[in-house]
Amino acid sequence: MSPNPSPNRVLVTGAAGRIGRAVVDALHARRVAVTALVLPGTPCPADRVVEGSVCDAATVRAALAEVDGVVHLAARPAPHRGTPYEVFGENTLGTFTVLEEAGRAGVRNAVVASSLAANGLPFAAEPLSPAYVPLDASVPSRAEDPYALSKLADEQTAAMMSRRHGMTVVALRYPFVGGFAERLDEHARKVAADPALGAADLWSYLETRDAARAAVLALRVEGGSHVFHVAAPHTLAPYPTLDLLRRFHPTTEIRADLPGRTTPLDLGPARKLLGFTAEHVV
Repeated sequence: MSPNPSPNRVLVTGAAGRIGRAVVDALHARRVAVTALVLPGTPCPADRVVEGSVCDAATVRAALAEVDGVVHLAARPAPHRGTPYEVFGENTLGTFTVLEEAGRAGVRNAVVASSLAANGLPFAAEPLSPAYVPLDASVPSRAEDPYALSKLADEQTAAMMSRRHGMTVVALRYPFVGGFAERLDEHARKVAADPALGAADLWSYLETRDAARAAVLALRVEGGSHVFHVAAPHTLAPYPTLDLLRRFHPTTEIRADLPGRTTPLDLGPARKLLGFTAEHVV
């Protein structure tokens, strides 16, 4: 199946955030016009900026003018970034509003930021383990926090909107994301000293530019709704993955060879359908 052509103008919500800024840069590098939807008073280098909330249908409708692709990144990014009601309520309503208005406007391709946290591990009150690895989107979630639940709901909203409006929606399950000097180098040092710190994320990571490139590639997928893990092919921990799994996730079934520092996530679907492999790696 050949990919869709690149869009002419993309709406990026949360365009001033870590991944959002990189998506704007990646789209501009490809000569794609960008409309940014950001909170009031937030600077953003997009060629068109709309201020307001992704939960407000009228604001989203205005931001969608002349848009033929959407990258929805705006969200409260962790369960402690507000009350449980704010985190779950705003995240899910924002995703519903953006995709509903995009579908009504005739947008054919949308990308939604989901999270590795949808499996319930990263923000659990007590350490949890996945049923099996490589982790894929079918592993039963053990969500017990409002952020994880909001991302699961977002993925279901994406699937419903694809059926409802006939548009392609890709949900990307991002792991720990950052630049090397800005975030990853420090996190790698901490994980090397205490690998327990990376156990909930299965020691996975993705450099910010790769996170943006995955979103841009996902805009060209043709047909249906999809959930992909995107991550670097090797972990951030300087230890063999199998040793880490046996130590920190002894109940997890290991269903594939994981030589060396192989990330225990199923990256095959993103590689096959997006043509995505991380380029900026440790």
